[in-house]
Amino acid sequence: MRSDRRIVVPCTKCKSKLYCIQCIKQWYPNMSEVEIAELCPFCRRNCNCNLCLHSSGIVKTVKTDISDGEKVQHLLYLIKTLFPYLKQIYEEQTEEIEVEANIQGIPSSGITIPVSSCPSDERVYCNHCATSIVDLHRSCPKCCYELCLSCCKEIRKGNLLRCTAVDFQYVERGFDYMHGEDPLPESYYMGTVGNDVEPLTEWNANKDGSIICAPKEMGGCGGSLLQLKHILPEDRILDLKERAEQVMMKFGTEQARNCSTNGSEMVKRASSREGTDDNYLYCPASHDILKEEEFLNFQRHWAKGEPVIVCNVLEQTTGLSWEPMVMWRALCENMDSKMSSKMSEVKAEECLSSCQVDISTRQFFKGYTEGRSYDNLWPEMLKLKDWPPSDKFENLLPRHCDEFISALPFQEYTDPRAGFLNLAVKLPNTILKPDLGPKTYIAYGIAEELGRGDSVTKLHCDMSDAVNILTHTAEVVLDDNQRLAVKRLKKKHQAQDKRENLVPPCQQEEDLPISRITVTENEDEEEGPYFPGFLPPGKTQKTGSALWDIFRREDVPKLQDYLRKHSKEFRHVFCSPVNRVVHPIHDQSFYLTLEHKKKLKEEYGIEPWTFEQRIGEAVFIPAGCPHQVRNLKSCTKVAVDFVSPENIHECIRLTEEFRQLPKNHRVREDKLEIKKMIVYAVAQSLKDFYLLASG
Repeated sequence: MRSDRRIVVPCTKCKSKLYCIQCIKQWYPNMSEVEIAELCPFCRRNCNCNLCLHSSGIVKTVKTDISDGEKVQHLLYLIKTLFPYLKQIYEEQTEEIEVEANIQGIPSSGITIPVSSCPSDERVYCNHCATSIVDLHRSCPKCCYELCLSCCKEIRKGNLLRCTAVDFQYVERGFDYMHGEDPLPESYYMGTVGNDVEPLTEWNANKDGSIICAPKEMGGCGGSLLQLKHILPEDRILDLKERAEQVMMKFGTEQARNCSTNGSEMVKRASSREGTDDNYLYCPASHDILKEEEFLNFQRHWAKGEPVIVCNVLEQTTGLSWEPMVMWRALCENMDSKMSSKMSEVKAEECLSSCQVDISTRQFFKGYTEGRSYDNLWPEMLKLKDWPPSDKFENLLPRHCDEFISALPFQEYTDPRAGFLNLAVKLPNTILKPDLGPKTYIAYGIAEELGRGDSVTKLHCDMSDAVNILTHTAEVVLDDNQRLAVKRLKKKHQAQDKRENLVPPCQQEEDLPISRITVTENEDEEEGPYFPGFLPPGKTQKTGSALWDIFRREDVPKLQDYLRKHSKEFRHVFCSPVNRVVHPIHDQSFYLTLEHKKKLKEEYGIEPWTFEQRIGEAVFIPAGCPHQVRNLKSCTKVAVDFVSPENIHECIRLTEEFRQLPKNHRVREDKLEIKKMIVYAVAQSLKDFYLLASG
């Protein structure tokens, strides 16, 4: 009997590296001893040793070199696309300057606006609506209360947003209650407390348009006139506007951006809407996307607000392991003993209660591969979000970060470091930037749709665009005892729903199909009716690992109506019924099961794009498209946000929606700062354009 520690496999290529059998089994399970002898992991550039895992610069992250001609074309496209939004910012500021001129009784040309005392590396937010302030604003000289131009305008019109805090509380009725039993006699509440009936404090402008600081009840001092101030250099917006107009006038705004429409695109069917041509999603293979025609095809679909799926993106990388235990080892061995001990335990979200639980990292990852269950055999689903934290991801896992960026398709848009069409990249290093990732999401998952405690990302809408890559999976299959237990407990859940007058829109439990969808690669196989969410017989081997539902922007009003109408049929924290809906999507309280999606189609005639994400697939989600995800296997996904010029209008719309939410709402803060991004993107694009034009 051989000792796996003593027997080593030498590399015949470099003749310097040796790998013991135990390490091969543990860290390179997909490689045979023969493969390692022929070309070891180090020679393949996917070595999992400590030194390699903590090295950066080994992987070339940028896959294409953009010519100067292409850069000029991209810059003209950016300037043209961003100009209307820059002009809008300029007009808002000009309007406020006219008001100030009226207040002072002098021509607007004679106005002198003092500079704000805020440091350039500090974010400035409106104290009333929490929206980011990019330049002109009003400030109290006494208490430093800051007010954005939108709020100033609303105060003068007498329709200022009421940003009252509201209750977001859920009753904890005990574990048994979550599985259909009676609640505990003594229950407690968890959540944020608000006051739905705050006194209506008056805050009006003076007749000349001047505004006194907010009353004390609203966070101000109520005693001083707000002064108009600027953050950017004087007349910065006007200067950018005039220079952008000159470029567009001289070089034109029309560019040759024609793309193929010959019907030979690689697509996948994801919906069955009638009277529309968007049932198929653009789905190129990773080895094709470097072709110019595929880049233009991507732009065409992206401009229409359609998701895009790119297959096999990991094939273009070095093959570095995304096994969670490999990542954990790299983290622990890259820290001092104090920090390493902290990494031995994580805070995970328990999907049944939607609450955080403390669990050892080793136990969490064991459950990731083997599954976990409660004492009653109901599957326990746990999720780790943003682990390690995205602000430390590049420092703690530099090799994995480089590997991820090298896998990103259409890097002109997605590269968080150098994406030429990624507005987030245009921000200077001297200011605080939004946290756009990369972020890692590690979560359990099983094929069966449980109804309660599923491993899901509930319906929500991101402020920016995003691309999500599935890097690793582990399949956990329920045994017969668990299946029987799940069936028995589901009946208890249904009985409880009836007792509490939560009318489920579904059939009897025993008739429920497993919520799965198979997307075929060959259009010839698509004959016959198409039912998203159902698994055709004999196709289980082709199914993916994460079930996505992405809704069209134009369907959002109907989707919101449905959720408000049926909100009492959903459960959220502690499996308590949803008792308040502030915003059906931004609350992130709903996950539409298969039966809810069927009823949505019946009542409102809308349905999402539904598809399964397979390992190595990159899913592009346009800003403004509500979406939800359910893991069918344990999944490790890595995602990064980006800001494309095509979707700025959605970023602005969402910023305004978030602005109108209660002040204690989870998503209210303007974290993206899209207007600031527009200004800096125009400035950088003009600078780059002039450099290229002069060269």
